[in-house]
Amino acid sequence: MAIRIITDSTSDISFDQAKEMNLTIVPLKVIFGDKEYKEGIDITIDGFYQKLVQADKLPTTSQPAPDDFLEYFKQAKEAGDSVVVILIAGKLSGTVQSAMIAKEMADYSDIYIVDSSNTITGLRLLVEQAVKLRKEGMAARYIYDTLEKLKDRIVLLAMVDTLEYLHKGGRLSKSSAILGSLLNFKPVIQLKDGAIGVVGKERGSNKGIAKILESMDVFGEIDEAYPVNFGFTATDSKTLMLKEKVIEKYGIQNYGIYPVGCVVGAHVGPGACVITYIKKA
Repeated sequence: MAIRIITDSTSDISFDQAKEMNLTIVPLKVIFGDKEYKEGIDITIDGFYQKLVQADKLPTTSQPAPDDFLEYFKQAKEAGDSVVVILIAGKLSGTVQSAMIAKEMADYSDIYIVDSSNTITGLRLLVEQAVKLRKEGMAARYIYDTLEKLKDRIVLLAMVDTLEYLHKGGRLSKSSAILGSLLNFKPVIQLKDGAIGVVGKERGSNKGIAKILESMDVFGEIDEAYPVNFGFTATDSKTLMLKEKVIEKYGIQNYGIYPVGCVVGAHVGPGACVITYIKKA
């Protein structure tokens, strides 16, 4: 009996990487006007950011339907395999709900659905751990229980380059967006328990990066038993700066740098930098 691992496209694991890792990606969708694109299938990350900066109106995003999961669940049931499903935070998307409905439709109990309370580099961390534990011969239930504990130790901090996309998405008044742009404010945000919170607004990228480092000391020390994941939207220059500062301060050696895809990129815009790590218990 095998263990099948499924995640969604906001993990930013490419379909080629998914083959190497022996996992399945269920795509979310991004919609420009009347055109719908499956993330990672119908549109590339570079192609998305080119369209985003040219768009008059912010694209919308859409979760997978239960049917998008159901076929995979039926296949596992027929084979007698276990399934571990690790998905974007339920507070950010209805993807977890779709998977839950599909599990009921499949009428199969050997499916373990993890609401990661995360996305992008944080979701990737959990998927990487699931793959590692499977290689070590752990059972599906053990993998699920481990991820449920681990997700509460994930710290995700990001600096957003501009307030423009928050304004376009209706999350900020026009006057605030203009003021922020004129003063070159860089919002620093945290994703915690599946919800986004503003940690601070700093003037300029250097101060924004310094705020991330300061926040890391507050939110928890890096557990070096796990990799540190860095992310970027469209351009990696600020992320490379952040990475150097983190290496200088904490001496980390195990890390990865990954582009942030369409669905999350639609809400934060280009030029954002992200750090995600697992804090010490």
